Amino acid sequence: MPGDVTQLLSAIDSGDSKAAEELLPLVYQELRRLAAHKMANEKPGQTLQATALVHEAWIRVSGGNGSRFVGRKHFFKAAAMAMQHFLIDNARRKQTARQGGGMVAEPLHESRIAVVAPSEQLLAVHEAMSELEREAPLAAEIVRLRYFVGMSVPEIAVALELAPRTVDRHWAYARAWLKRAIRGQSEVD
Repeated sequence: MPGDVTQLLSAIDSGDSKAAEELLPLVYQELRRLAAHKMANEKPGQTLQATALVHEAWIRVSGGNGSRFVGRKHFFKAAAMAMQHFLIDNARRKQTARQGGGMVAEPLHESRIAVVAPSEQLLAVHEAMSELEREAPLAAEIVRLRYFVGMSVPEIAVALELAPRTVDRHWAYARAWLKRAIRGQSEVD
């Protein structure tokens, strides 16, 4: 499949409309599998479905924005970023609704304080990611694929054309880095 995707992306860039029709089933199934894996790790009762995540990523990546993809790796990187942005937008929307979304403020009593929801964690990771991306771009890319998309270390190794040990090393570094950064954010708040 990796060669097929790269060849089809090349053909699309050359103007072959039939290649676009052939590409969709190839990448859709992989994106669907990745999204399903990501959604399986979400909190029970999650309203967002893997299909919606894949559709939104596909629309964002393939929407007539003139994007050209160098190959399979570039395409899936763009798709991972699209999924990440969609998950972040969804978390922000939920957080806004949770915080009242324009409703009149009411005094807060200790009995009403909610447990930190996964959307807060998702937003904290997203905020720390911009700094990590400046410091260690490859580690940030691995976090994006692992945390936001749900790819396994071997899948990331194939997608980024790296050795699994290299992915593991960057993943361990990124996790430690993000923990420190998020702890620092909460101390500031």
